[in-house]
Amino acid sequence: MAALPVDEELQKAFVELQATALSTQQQVRQCEAQHEALLRVHKRATLTQAELGALPADSRAYQPVGRVFVLQTQHYLLDSLAEKASTSSLKMKDLENKKFYLEKNLKEAEDNIREMLVSRRSH
Repeated sequence: MAALPVDEELQKAFVELQATALSTQQQVRQCEAQHEALLRVHKRATLTQAELGALPADSRAYQPVGRVFVLQTQHYLLDSLAEKASTSSLKMKDLENKKFYLEKNLKEAEDNIREMLVSRRSH
């Protein structure tokens, strides 16, 4: 009878570790999706910036605002695109760090699950 409470404790801890691992996996996938979206924003901004920079300085340039296009100076649009590219780069670096941290936690949770299974079998 004394082995039963220990077994229940192991099972409870195992379930908690599994839940932690699943939650961490979901957060990693979410980070990856956000990183991909930011990568698309960054690529679009840099490509648009390159194309806009190739135009003559006196060309008319319009900025999309919702369903409307607003006439802006080319210099303003280039600055806006450069800012968008730099902020997306910073956010991507933050997401990479967060993903690294989450993957480390996931590996630790998986190792703990393996340890529990090994200790459970040895008992």
